[in-house]
Amino acid sequence: MSDIGAPARRPYRVGYAPGAYDLFHIGHLNILRHARSQCDYLVAGVVSDEMAELAKGRRPMIPLVERLEIVRSVKYVDAAFVETVPDKVETWKQVRFDVIFKGDDWRGTSKGDKLEKDFAAHGVDVVYFPYTVHTSSTQLRRALDALAEPAAAPGQVTGERR
Repeated sequence: MSDIGAPARRPYRVGYAPGAYDLFHIGHLNILRHARSQCDYLVAGVVSDEMAELAKGRRPMIPLVERLEIVRSVKYVDAAFVETVPDKVETWKQVRFDVIFKGDDWRGTSKGDKLEKDFAAHGVDVVYFPYTVHTSSTQLRRALDALAEPAAAPGQVTGERR
C-alpha cells in the first residue's frame, strides 16, 4: 500500500527549542521554523526571568508571562514549557524530547560540547541552526538603552556628574 498524500515523516518525533525569547525577533522565528521542520511536535522552552538573569546577568525586558504567550502563539510551536532549572537534562526528564535545537553560535563552545556530551548519554541529538547574525535581543536591548539615555547638552559629556 502506498503512502501517497500522507504527510512526510520528519527525522524526530519531539523537538525542543529553548531560549529566553526576549524582544522576539526574526532570529527567534527562524529557529522555531527550522526546528518544526525537523520534528513532528515542537516544544519551545521559555527560560524563566530568574534563569535568564542567572545565564545572562540581566532579567529579560519582556516578562515571562508575555514571552510565554508570544512563543505559544507562533504557528510552528505545539507547546511552550517554562524552564526553571539550568540543567537541560533535568528539563529533558520532564519534557522527554528526542532532539534539542540550538543556534550554531553554541557549536564548538564549551557549553555546546557539554550539551552534546550530556545528551548523548540519553540518546538525544543536538542540532544546530544558523544564528541570525544581523538581529539579536542583545543588539535590540542596546539600541533601546541608547534611546533611553538623556540627550547631552552642547558641550556636555553624557553621564557627566556635577
